[in-house]
Amino acid sequence: MKEEENMKLTVTETALEKIQALQDETHRYLVLFYDTVGIGCKVNGIPTVRLAEEPRAHDIDVESEAIPALIDQQQEVFFAEEVKLDFSNNVFRLSSKEGYLNALIPQTHLTQTDFIEKKTEASRGDSC
Repeated sequence: MKEEENMKLTVTETALEKIQALQDETHRYLVLFYDTVGIGCKVNGIPTVRLAEEPRAHDIDVESEAIPALIDQQQEVFFAEEVKLDFSNNVFRLSSKEGYLNALIPQTHLTQTDFIEKKTEASRGDSC
């Protein structure tokens, strides 16, 4: 039986420098995040990145030499096995061998906290 491999994230030197400029001592993790806010269905979304203080309940490690990285285990399906984060023309770019996953991630998105789990009433499901 083949052992399950972790997803791998490569962060370019330019992207790492920008992340470090945005980071404070509490935001140690880079989170790969499938943003569905305002999109409708949970299966429609945009791959992006955020900074986080600590892992969330369902986060798993993403292999990364540059920075500790995480992804929600249920969102991993929306990303390629190997992804690259770069910074160019004042935006972050998330890509894979197949092409761009998101070529326009503003710097301000990294510090948004919209991905943090909030305790809400039980959902009745998506409206799609």
